[in-house]
Amino acid sequence: MPFSSLGLIPELTHALAERGYTQPTPIQSRVVPEILAGRDILAGAQTGTGKTAGFTLPILQLLHLRPRAGKAPRALVLVPTRELAAQVSESVRSYGKNLQLRTAVLFGGVSINPQIEALKHGVDILVATPGRLLDHAQQGSVDLSRVQIFVLDEADRMLDMGFIADIRRVIKLLPQQRQNLMFSATYSQDIRRLAQSLLHDPVQIDVAPRNTAVQTVEQRIFRVPKDQKRALLSHLIHEGGWQQVLVFTRTKHGANRLARQLAEDGIETAAIHGNKSQSARTQALAAFKQAKVRALVATEVASRGLDIKELPHVVNYELPNVPEDYVHRIGRTGRAGASGEAISLVSPEEEDLLKDIERLLRKPIPESALPRFAPARPQPKSHDGPGKDHRKDAHVSGARSPRERGAPARAHERAQRDSHTKESSPRQPRARDATPRSHATPKRSRRNRRYRAR
Repeated sequence: MPFSSLGLIPELTHALAERGYTQPTPIQSRVVPEILAGRDILAGAQTGTGKTAGFTLPILQLLHLRPRAGKAPRALVLVPTRELAAQVSESVRSYGKNLQLRTAVLFGGVSINPQIEALKHGVDILVATPGRLLDHAQQGSVDLSRVQIFVLDEADRMLDMGFIADIRRVIKLLPQQRQNLMFSATYSQDIRRLAQSLLHDPVQIDVAPRNTAVQTVEQRIFRVPKDQKRALLSHLIHEGGWQQVLVFTRTKHGANRLARQLAEDGIETAAIHGNKSQSARTQALAAFKQAKVRALVATEVASRGLDIKELPHVVNYELPNVPEDYVHRIGRTGRAGASGEAISLVSPEEEDLLKDIERLLRKPIPESALPRFAPARPQPKSHDGPGKDHRKDAHVSGARSPRERGAPARAHERAQRDSHTKESSPRQPRARDATPRSHATPKRSRRNRRYRAR
């Protein structure tokens, strides 16, 4: 069935053909006619099945056929992360290249001034994250009173990230009469309740069992001790000849540490997480897409919005705490009908997390036997104590060092020198240390008493 059979105009079908898309996905076949008919939508589909095009294409067509009045946005797409905002806006521009419609994207981490200028020139479709959108609303640089179509994308993630209050504030700025579209790969009961308060007589569309991964992704696990995960991952990348792999960790510091270790193993690696500046995140992602970097180590910030064409491998270096995040993580591969592989490295401490994921998927994940690989050597104990790695990670992730935070340089150097002296060399007694305290001069005793009193 071609896209034209969904009622899309030639300007859109030609843009799709240029990108190599000729047949709609199941979710697109279901939602496009309903959106064109003006219905509210509550749609759930597996990640990587074309949800973004499912709502972008009909929105472009509806706005193209309606007269424009003023410069205020006529469609608003609300998303949880900067990466997803950039991805959606790129899709809007690509699919609507043959239409005279303007698009703007608003998210934090970058200067607000260019965004204000774009809004002044007029916008038809606005893609935004909640926080930055409310910043613009507070400054009076955006008018949402003429929004005709409102899209809430990745709604479950919005709630996980604590955006529910911001979402309600945004909704209050919208007109009462509008079309509402709600999309996500996973739905909890909280999402269902939000949908009931937001949508009006919605069409509910589920093209696959809820909270399931796409069938084109081959899933498997390796049970491995925590301290051997890095050695196993390096082995898999080297021996498998992997040229592109997305690796997920739980923490930002863990992402920095693993990226540094893989680089030491001769694997070109970059890290992406919330502590990175937006420019650093954009550069790392661009290098990964262009195959300049073999491994991209990321936190949950990369589990939504990363659409990397034919990404072959995803590795859960650490299992997520939230089972639904597993579905989104592995959904970065096996997209648009392509095949992919999702590997999870499971330590004994993560068995409960694995059970939660398998309960969500309603099936066990196949286990593979451990290959022979060189075990990691035990790390030598540092003189700086257990906090050494933490301080390194904080520096790598963009945090300022004590000197950068304003601590006097001499005090910082003295603290380092004293720490080294205490740990690495025995204290040499001074000459006056041999003198009994009772023989101290009265002057020194009085000074010591004054010091203790302070």
